[in-house]
Amino acid sequence: MVAFVRLHALICAGVLLAGASLTACGGDDEASSKPSASASEADDFGCLDTAEAKTGSVTFKSAESTDTAGFLTGSGTTGILLAHQADGDVCQWVAKARELGKSGYRVLAVNSTGNEVPELVGAAAYLRKKGVTKLLLMGASKGGTAVIQTASVLNPKPDAVVSLSGPSTYGSMDAAAAAPKLTSPVLYMAGENDTEFAQAAQDLHKASKKAPESKLYYLKGVSQHGVSLLDDPKNWATVQAFLKKYGS
Repeated sequence: MVAFVRLHALICAGVLLAGASLTACGGDDEASSKPSASASEADDFGCLDTAEAKTGSVTFKSAESTDTAGFLTGSGTTGILLAHQADGDVCQWVAKARELGKSGYRVLAVNSTGNEVPELVGAAAYLRKKGVTKLLLMGASKGGTAVIQTASVLNPKPDAVVSLSGPSTYGSMDAAAAAPKLTSPVLYMAGENDTEFAQAAQDLHKASKKAPESKLYYLKGVSQHGVSLLDDPKNWATVQAFLKKYGS
């Protein structure tokens, strides 16, 4: 019996050294194939440095209980949720998130991989648990549609909303139906040459009759779309002033 135990141990050691795994040797294929929590939290999304990934890469539950990732930065009791475009991911917002974080906001850029509205509702709950008492939503293109619809269903309601080149509808999301229900201040921005998106900004602005303030920035001669609108310092200053007005 002793000889068998020694032989079994030698076989297992040899298998493990070869990089394999046997259940009989105490291995767990299912557990070993799953990334650890720390590995998941250290996701750099392809744009964060090691330190940012370690401290800012977070995972939370959406309103549909699905795992959703994001980049968290900054501090304070005023939170900002950022929703990206269809052609991007969380990295699209990282530079602005860093800047807003340094300005005294607690910022969460959501890495959307599923249903945007439930993801944003879950993100809002996550920030509330972190001590946020004021909440601002900002989205670009598809994300702009998402923040308008989210603002119409979120409870507590957000303190302000910014939609950059958000279409009236996107997939199952319907900002045209949500805008008349908005009771939060809202800012719409779009470039004149961005055709359907420019028209959507005008239509959504007109529909936001219940909003205590609805601002429309229809940028003459401009073709930039979504996040790229903020490459213009004047446009970025306009958005920052709006966020400050309702986030202070």
